[in-house]
Amino acid sequence: LKSDYAEVYYRQGITYRTLNQFEKAIQSYDKAIELNSDYPMAYNNRGVIYSNELKEYKKAIADFDKAIKLNPNEITYYYNRGITFNRLKDYEKAIKDYNKAIGLNPNYATAYYNRGITHRALKQHKKSILDFAKAIELNPNYMEAYNNRGATYSNELKEYGKAILAFDKAIELDTNYTMAYYNRGITYSRSRYHEI
Repeated sequence: LKSDYAEVYYRQGITYRTLNQFEKAIQSYDKAIELNSDYPMAYNNRGVIYSNELKEYKKAIADFDKAIKLNPNEITYYYNRGITFNRLKDYEKAIKDYNKAIGLNPNYATAYYNRGITHRALKQHKKSILDFAKAIELNPNYMEAYNNRGATYSNELKEYGKAILAFDKAIELDTNYTMAYYNRGITYSRSRYHEI
């Protein structure tokens, strides 16, 4: 009825992604962008598929760049680009994007969490702990933040007592969280020769 309606192709792209038909989703976003080259969400969503499912990170970065240029105040675009920079191991650029997202929304718990992951990759473990703590402050049920805080205490800082407490909390939040059990077990093993 209206084949030049970009919004329909954009929605079609969302639906194809939900169905795990990623190439068709890309084609739908391509068509939406062809019809409206100033459509930041279409660039963003296409970039997410390139980054998450197709592992075409440079194409993803180009899409997030375009989305940010069109709407520089949308935190999601910086966050998604930060995740992609992380996957490329370009950690300094990832940190900049997380900083920008946090600057736009200081209550963005997931951005603190992912910045903590990136600080950990950069061996900036104290900063990592602070980011996980902030993510938990903003979302007290953030079990992944407890688990990664525990892993940082256990693996890098050798503070086994603090690690155990973090894993305990993650398990309390989800009794089926196998990674937290595994990490706690490793930590108990390491702590046999140390004070907890």
